[in-house]
Amino acid sequence: MSKFDKVSYINRELSWLEFNQRVLNEASNESIPILERLKFLSISASNLDEFTMVRIGGLKIMTALRRMRRDAAGMTPAQQLDAVLRRVTRMVSDQYGIYSKIRDSLESSGLCIVSAPEEMSASAREKVKADFEEKIFPVISAVRMNSPDEFHPRGLVPHCAFLLQSGNKFGEKKQNTKSLAVVPIDGIERFYAVTSAGKTYFVPVEKIIEWNAGRIFEGMKIIECSQFRIIRNADIELREEFSADLVADMLEVLADRGMSDCVRLEVGAGASVEMLSALRRGINMGYSDVHIVDGPLALKSLMSVYSMPGFNELRSEVREPAPSADIDLKTSLFSQISQRDIGLVHPYESFDPVVMFVREAASDPNVTAIKQVLYRTSGNSPIVEALCDAALAGKHVTVLVELKARFDEARNIAQARRLEESGAHVVYGVRGLKTHAKVCMAVRREKRGFVRYVHFGTGNYNEKTAKIYSDAGFFTCRPEFGRDASDVFNAITGYSQPNTLRFLDMAPFSIRNKLIERIEAETERAACGDKAQIMMKMNSLSDTGIIDALYNASNSGVEILLNVRGICCLRPGVPGLSENITVISIVDMFLEHARIFMFHDGGRNLLYISSADAMHRNLDRRVELMIPVLDSAVKRKFMETLNSYFKDTEKAYKLNPDGTYSPRRAEAKGKSLFRCQEYLWQKAQRAASSVERTKPTMLEPYRKISEGR
Repeated sequence: MSKFDKVSYINRELSWLEFNQRVLNEASNESIPILERLKFLSISASNLDEFTMVRIGGLKIMTALRRMRRDAAGMTPAQQLDAVLRRVTRMVSDQYGIYSKIRDSLESSGLCIVSAPEEMSASAREKVKADFEEKIFPVISAVRMNSPDEFHPRGLVPHCAFLLQSGNKFGEKKQNTKSLAVVPIDGIERFYAVTSAGKTYFVPVEKIIEWNAGRIFEGMKIIECSQFRIIRNADIELREEFSADLVADMLEVLADRGMSDCVRLEVGAGASVEMLSALRRGINMGYSDVHIVDGPLALKSLMSVYSMPGFNELRSEVREPAPSADIDLKTSLFSQISQRDIGLVHPYESFDPVVMFVREAASDPNVTAIKQVLYRTSGNSPIVEALCDAALAGKHVTVLVELKARFDEARNIAQARRLEESGAHVVYGVRGLKTHAKVCMAVRREKRGFVRYVHFGTGNYNEKTAKIYSDAGFFTCRPEFGRDASDVFNAITGYSQPNTLRFLDMAPFSIRNKLIERIEAETERAACGDKAQIMMKMNSLSDTGIIDALYNASNSGVEILLNVRGICCLRPGVPGLSENITVISIVDMFLEHARIFMFHDGGRNLLYISSADAMHRNLDRRVELMIPVLDSAVKRKFMETLNSYFKDTEKAYKLNPDGTYSPRRAEAKGKSLFRCQEYLWQKAQRAASSVERTKPTMLEPYRKISEGR
């Protein structure tokens, strides 16, 4: 129980919605290119869909069960649900208002998102009609829906709904009856691009279906057409204590998720009362769960418009990762790591060395074993491919594949099966916990004996997201880190309790205690009149134990700088509580994902990277790692990265005591703005260029062409 009053905390759900508002703000930021604004609008819509599925879905369950347990901010589930739904309604209204403005701006640039056939040229209309006959009509199917037992719409998928009236076909004389039919928009492109008369038209497929409805319902009178989609509750978890076959039971959970209760019904503006009533009856939803939207459904699908080829002048310049100046990809990584620890800051520096590390381990005859944790990977992961190659080559490969990574369960099951078929030893997570740690270890036979080479990171082993997520990681072969890594793997892939780790900290056992211990040490230094400072970068801060320790540190005079991307339940700047705490959040071209913690410690600057956020779920219900950075060069690199975030005045927001956020631009007061992500990208580019210039010129002669070729 916290000693602080409930008003000392911000509600978690409302805090997350404020984060999504900051994402949405970028969609209305006229200083960035119009297609980038469209991208941020799409991201905000995708984020809100997931929030609705998981968080609102969970609150609805707790409210229905009349759960009265209050959160740290003192709100019951019913109170949270009411506040969240009001905030979501306002956010959705803002999204469609921004969409309308973006649509107008795109049209002036020659890109038109069409809502009516007359908005297109005659030749474009003909092309759309031909596309319907060739690409759409053979794929779609109309389904009758007059009761919840007849049809179960897929969540998140837009549908066309038609109110129909039977005609007097074949001389029928009976009373005409009305019926409801739906056409799922699934398995086909959402937008069809047509170029005509110097313009590119993007036509929503639901509009094409509506305009050609007579072709689908021949002999029927079409009274009305509308679009709808439902969002189903995805807050469904596996009851592991009753699971004998984790894979089979997880597949069942995925199937249940597709048939779970509906938490939201979105219907296009203009639907009649009769249509709304028919949809409600067909899906079995109450009035309060029906929401009218004025624009195309599923705004997240606008990402396909952003991703179209061409129109680069309407996008920001592509920011490709630079080759790390600290790594020579032409030389064995093992030989380089054996000389020093090597730090990487993504996506400013390329993720290639991490992929190369696993590939080299797979092909090196001196590597006898590879062990790795995989939480989220890409579909065609080169890391999974390398692990399969290693297993096929006879190496001992052990991989923990976390099947409970929400929304990546199916992909992870497929990856796990592929690894098993190659001969790898696969562990499907840890019972009762999610394994979220980011670690890979290769055991190599050398003259000095067996050496453990380890990579630790803050982000997933996913080469695609590594280009857009901001993360940190480092390679090391320090014996003490290798021993700890071995103990971690033995604990999570076997049935042993972890031994006392020497340097690493591991959740759910010691990360919270270590963080509080370090915070309290700074508190004591400040109380003695010494300089004390804490800098923490993370995605979310909601654990009241950590928050309370930070409040105590602030009251003792510790300077506390927090960079929290998303949820932050701490109230900064409150007199007598947190006046020495500053919280910023940055929304920019890359998703902030790294967790870096620094404690001044009398000038030693103890620095850690971690896979864990300061959340109850991370610290108590997940397997996480926190790793000290000991190498001085790597520490300087990460410290400069951390410091740059608190200098940002262009893309940073400052959290106010009331839970709102204000742009830090006002703090610049006429000075030039500092954008940390741009600074870090430019810094990496300069470092890579400098290394290229200092490399000796290599002259490589042509080899003799062998005879017979």
